[in-house]
Amino acid sequence: MPIRARETRGESQPLRKAHFGSDLPAAVSLAGALLPSLTLQPIGFLRTRQQVKFEAGHQPVTAAAPDCELELLPDRGFETALQDLAGIERIWLLSWFHRNAGWRPLVLPPRGPSRRRGVFATRSPHRPNPLGLTAVPLLGIAGRRLLLGPCDLVDGTPILDVKPYVPAHDAFPGSRAGWIDELDAALGAPARFAVAFAPEAEAQAAWLRENHAIDFTARLREILARDPSPHRTRRVRRRPGERFDIGCGAWRAVFTVAGTAVEIQRLEPAYPLTFLNRPGYEAVPDRDAQLAFLARWGGAAP
Repeated sequence: MPIRARETRGESQPLRKAHFGSDLPAAVSLAGALLPSLTLQPIGFLRTRQQVKFEAGHQPVTAAAPDCELELLPDRGFETALQDLAGIERIWLLSWFHRNAGWRPLVLPPRGPSRRRGVFATRSPHRPNPLGLTAVPLLGIAGRRLLLGPCDLVDGTPILDVKPYVPAHDAFPGSRAGWIDELDAALGAPARFAVAFAPEAEAQAAWLRENHAIDFTARLREILARDPSPHRTRRVRRRPGERFDIGCGAWRAVFTVAGTAVEIQRLEPAYPLTFLNRPGYEAVPDRDAQLAFLARWGGAAP
């Protein structure tokens, strides 16, 4: 499955010559023209229980599922390419954000207040070329499969390359991170909001855990305890009657806020029944669980 990188317009020739002191070779001369397209081939695909972005968390250290695998493609000689990875504790995965279309120069990060930032100052997946870079623990190698620790990617993500993580060269703990340092300092403070489940929501969460092994409550508590205010990227929106809801992948949670108390009143499927029953949509995440939930608990509250 070739991946074609997006074409990008380059700098003017005089600017580059002044900066580097010499002209670029004619073969790579931009001169205001478009660069030729680049064709990339995935070396494999990530396999994980994480089907939606909500489950994947913010960064690998906060991702929920520790049982990820990178399955390399067969008949490419990749088994030999894995030689000498033994003893390397972490690896870099260069990935392609295959579910994203388009990009914008200013994005709204999911953490912190509702303020847009320049995309190159963020880890947003909505980029001119949707490339991802993430460091993950390497737990073992079994043939063409790399057994990985917590990862912030979703199932089916194309992986373009693997590189060893070398602490002596890849870690710069004393480097400043600008607005991210300020945000991390603020998020390091105790959570401002206390989150509780109403009886109906508690019963629904327990039913999902026991019958379908679905549990997003820890991530839900984490987000709402920090800031339950409406936020586009966190998928928090206002409902009529002083209520709010938050998207949790294939599910929603309806909640109220009173002072610093957040009460989750009920859970709901994110998809309506007519959509779930539509032919060709069998691959909707948690489809069977959503259909069973609607049969057991009914549709969304008004």
